[in-house]
Amino acid sequence: MSKEQRAAVDALLRSAAIDASRTPEELRAAFAAMMAGSPSPVGVALAPSALGGRPALEIEPEDGAIGATILYFHGGSWVFGSPATAQHITAALVRRTGARAVSLDYRLAPEHPFPAAIDDGVAAYRDLLEQGVPAERIMLAGDSAGGGLSIMTALAARDAGLPRPAGVVAFSPGLDATRSGESMTTKDGIDPLFTRQSLVRLGAHYLAGQDPRQPLLSPAVHADLTGLPPLLLQAGSNEVLLDDSTRLATRAAGAGVDVILDVTADVPHVFQSFTGSLDEADAALDRAGRFILDRLATAPAAL
Repeated sequence: MSKEQRAAVDALLRSAAIDASRTPEELRAAFAAMMAGSPSPVGVALAPSALGGRPALEIEPEDGAIGATILYFHGGSWVFGSPATAQHITAALVRRTGARAVSLDYRLAPEHPFPAAIDDGVAAYRDLLEQGVPAERIMLAGDSAGGGLSIMTALAARDAGLPRPAGVVAFSPGLDATRSGESMTTKDGIDPLFTRQSLVRLGAHYLAGQDPRQPLLSPAVHADLTGLPPLLLQAGSNEVLLDDSTRLATRAAGAGVDVILDVTADVPHVFQSFTGSLDEADAALDRAGRFILDRLATAPAAL
């Protein structure tokens, strides 16, 4: 693993750190422009789609899919981002698993605060089931806010009585709207992208004055995690959101959930997005791909 690669990624993110004082429209334009400079993903076919009443981006392997679906949720602090900005990390999972992915364009805050995104996630999952995709052939996945949304969708689907999916893969998930994890302090300045203050300011758009101590806003500390599907939580040791993953993993294990906590040293938030330029990103995505294939092969139909 390359120290030079990690240093280059850190410097790049520090030069493009999120300015939470900007308006949602400015944040969306800036993030879209930053991500638009990347070349199109290779080895996959992209096509517009729809799921659960929302637009979506369907990504399939060029040599044919295996008959399983990854329902993917993009990152962006609930305020910005889209399936297009997450297409490289989504395509990386598609190439490694042979499963098709449907990346959901869920509603964003502040126009659509909590729980709009979760409602969209559950509607999309329900739509897949109603299309005849078996729950045991569906994986939920996402990064950052979308990583949190993948777990929140699984919790909300459980509460709605829907069959549980085969598993959840969450990259650097946001799982605590109270921002109470110790890493909010211990990783301050080490994280090149976020601070506790910037996350609080961004999160206010989604909270819209609501109590952050609700289970579907802060599952790392306030949700009943019983009955969740197998989880893979990947995070970098340099991120202020690290304890969102560590605390959820501890509580999930205590609730009898099959959970893997996968922390990579000296890398930042959603480091997997640097696939092709950071060795740790490709290694983590390889592990995520194996997790997905293992769960698709062994998950029961439903509980």
